[in-house]
Amino acid sequence: MTDISGKTKVCALIGDPIEHTMSPAMHNAAFNELGLDYVYVAFGVKPDELAGAINGMKSLGMPGWNVTIPHKVNVIPLLDKLDPLAQKIGAVNTVVNDNGILTGHNTDATGFLQAMLEKGVEPKGKKIAIMGAGGAARAVSFILADRGAYPFILNRIEELDWAENLAAMISQEFDIEVPAMELTKENLGNVLNDAEILVNATSVGMSPNNTVSPAPAELLKADLTVFDVIYNPIQTRLLKDAEAAGAMTISGIDMLVWQGIMAFEKWTGQKPPFDLMKSQAMKFL
Repeated sequence: MTDISGKTKVCALIGDPIEHTMSPAMHNAAFNELGLDYVYVAFGVKPDELAGAINGMKSLGMPGWNVTIPHKVNVIPLLDKLDPLAQKIGAVNTVVNDNGILTGHNTDATGFLQAMLEKGVEPKGKKIAIMGAGGAARAVSFILADRGAYPFILNRIEELDWAENLAAMISQEFDIEVPAMELTKENLGNVLNDAEILVNATSVGMSPNNTVSPAPAELLKADLTVFDVIYNPIQTRLLKDAEAAGAMTISGIDMLVWQGIMAFEKWTGQKPPFDLMKSQAMKFL
């Protein structure tokens, strides 16, 4: 790591909890590789401490920071402005401090899209089945609709209203019809009859429950691209089943790394090496 001095710029992650984060390892390796006099640290910040933390980081002249659960929505009133995508999504995971002006961005969404594009998958004009209707699904749905795709949102019956509300927001924002339905084998099968991409934006299959999948294996097919936003494990049961069916697969680890890369670029003006940041993240898995 670069020697810390009085000139070293400090970037950070704020959230609660933050003990599990891979972000310091990814960013510090990239700072070191590029010879930048920056350091990245993680701060545990409770909800009632959020305003004080934001003011403190602003006062200290920190160039920027990442925001994770549970602050991605509540941080918004504490910022000066949002980029258009973050405004639409209603959530922020990256803040840039430009001489005291705080701007919120959502690199979760742009990182998801970049991970897809890097695999040669262009979602524009395609029908996409999205499983889930929480924060991850919201970011994914908005960026896909913004790109010109046609999302179909499926969620468990207990939270079907989440899916309906999300679908209504996207429909209004982009003037397209976005169906919302219960996540059942029958409904998913019907959507996948002519969908080209399947996205898991639920927590089903996340470690330690990595033997389960939100989609029955028999519904997966070779002409499908399957993207699981879960990154632990790197290859979920869903991705294993998709690979066995001959489908292209994309792991959530790529989304994680790309959202970090895009934040890094906003703070430093330089693009860090993807492979280095990914290798650092994978050391934790």
